[in-house]
Amino acid sequence: MTHHYRSGAAGASGAMTLDQTAPSAVAAVPMVTATIPVGSESDAVAVSPLTGDVYVTNFDDGTVSVISGRTSTVTATIPVGASPDGVAVSSLTGDVYVTNFYDGTVLVISGQTNTVTAIIPVGSLPMSVAVSPLTGDLYVTNFNDGTVSVISGQTNTVTATIPVGASPDGVAVSPTGDVYVTNFDDGTVSVISGQTNTVTATIPIGKSPDVVAANPLTGAIYVTNIENDTVSVISGRTSTVIATILLGTSPDGVAVSPLTGDLYVTNFNDGTVSVISGRTNTVTATILVGNGPVGVAVSPLTGAVYTANVGDGTVSVISA
Repeated sequence: MTHHYRSGAAGASGAMTLDQTAPSAVAAVPMVTATIPVGSESDAVAVSPLTGDVYVTNFDDGTVSVISGRTSTVTATIPVGASPDGVAVSSLTGDVYVTNFYDGTVLVISGQTNTVTAIIPVGSLPMSVAVSPLTGDLYVTNFNDGTVSVISGQTNTVTATIPVGASPDGVAVSPTGDVYVTNFDDGTVSVISGQTNTVTATIPIGKSPDVVAANPLTGAIYVTNIENDTVSVISGRTSTVIATILLGTSPDGVAVSPLTGDLYVTNFNDGTVSVISGRTNTVTATILVGNGPVGVAVSPLTGAVYTANVGDGTVSVISA
């Protein structure tokens, strides 16, 4: 069973309630333009900023599906390790990194050949992976160890292991190179300096913080609190929570468009995606997608949005 989706999330208390249904009066409402079958228990999704190709982990199949961003068709299926979970693509090299949850490894896949070029041992139950846009280094959350592994993007070796909170889950790198890690069982976010690889702040957040994303335009940080039905907005400058946005049931994945700064959040139990303005922190649209959406990613080339729907093994494509 993959880590992201959990049923029976409780409603938030004290959160700022925002309009979930009314679309923007000026912007066109995004819609699903394609539904692509992939593997069993499709989980995480990432888009190459160099090619626009989409990479999806299939947790049950031990594979990664490659989808053409131009044709919305599966062009390759890559065997990886046991229970592939997280996925990220380097903006510097186009290499693809996949965490194998039960293998305790990270696989490196060439974005040019779609072949595995390296296997890197990390900690116990690695979940998510993020790549620094500044250095190309990787950050991997080890759920069972309470640590983050730092991997050199040049040598594919672990260069540091950083203790964080209990059950680290999601990870994201800000435009300044700082690293944000959600600690699922602590209800906190750890902030790691990308220069020193030390924890510089621990931020109290909502219940069961799951996935985290950084806004490349503003530096704001967004965290889904799966059991509070909220997204917390963190200032990248002050490391404090500056807003709380109430969403659908069991918000899970979150991604930010590098073109507009808008957010896309998957609501697992609702089968929907909430679109949130990065300027106003208000919900501008709610889009019906597949069954049990978890991972979400935005193409930096086209602005198209991709959700991995774990319940039906599909990827939904949402128009920009």
